[in-house]
Amino acid sequence: MTTIDKITIIFKRSELSISKFASIINKDRRTVTSWIDGATKKDPSKEVLNHISTFFRYPENIWDISCKEEFTTLIKTVPKEEIRLIDEGYLGGLKYILKHEDKERLVIHAQFPGSMYRDTTVPKVYKKQDAQQIEGFKQERISKMLHYSFKTTEWYSIKTLLNFCFSPIGNFYTKEQKVKILSLMHDTFDENYNKQLHLFDSYSQKIYGLDTMYTSINIKAGIVFFKAPLESVFIEVTNTAIVERLHKHFTSGKEAPIHVAPNDATKILGILKSAIQNDKSLEWSYEEINKKTFYGKLFKNNISMSLQHKLSKPRESYVGVSI
Repeated sequence: MTTIDKITIIFKRSELSISKFASIINKDRRTVTSWIDGATKKDPSKEVLNHISTFFRYPENIWDISCKEEFTTLIKTVPKEEIRLIDEGYLGGLKYILKHEDKERLVIHAQFPGSMYRDTTVPKVYKKQDAQQIEGFKQERISKMLHYSFKTTEWYSIKTLLNFCFSPIGNFYTKEQKVKILSLMHDTFDENYNKQLHLFDSYSQKIYGLDTMYTSINIKAGIVFFKAPLESVFIEVTNTAIVERLHKHFTSGKEAPIHVAPNDATKILGILKSAIQNDKSLEWSYEEINKKTFYGKLFKNNISMSLQHKLSKPRESYVGVSI
């Protein structure tokens, strides 16, 4: 395996554009293209190799001639110092979120609604009494993030939205609470260019759906943190390649999951709010969404096969990939 072979593997694994990769190593597109196409056999300078190692946090020994069999393992392994466990209790977790989502945020939610919207309506989360200090931080977070000028981009699966509205299992919201939350989120995101709501189809590529967890991406700070399957524990990752890949996946029109465009997402929240207020069914809601938007296909994907035969055919054309 030659040095150019290794660079080509790293480039393909990075999923970066040729222009972006070239900028990282201070070279032009033509040079990078010549390596990828095999048009040149001359090894790049040590300076180029150092740029790659520094940016992707790879150990220097990946460039050794003897590093062949272990090369793939080395570039797949995230250095231990780039992963940190945040285990500071519920209050510490709130402080951590406030710190890293201070100016703006890009969040992929595990369920609908996000905890901030839930806390405006269902203030007592735990069965035991929440501490007064915790409530203070909750209110600070709510006030900051609901402010018109605060920049937020939030992703929810259509599945969790429909579960919130219609599922009789694990759903402890009252009818009034559901209406209040949908109203709040509609008013927060509707016609506000500082805020974007994306409803994505987790069944578009995988037959049993795509599972998600609370994931917050701070591209400016170079940090991604996500909720561990333990109460009030977060895992922080500062590996540049991982942070940039995740950020690109949820901000690039070509890579993002198939989803409802933000302008239409609030319209759909309005339809679902009306359904709950008037005690309408899931089937009725689908028909309204299919009639008034082009996203019937995405919503039908998320409805049980036992009900799909009762639903009308989705409208032919739909969009849902623009950011």
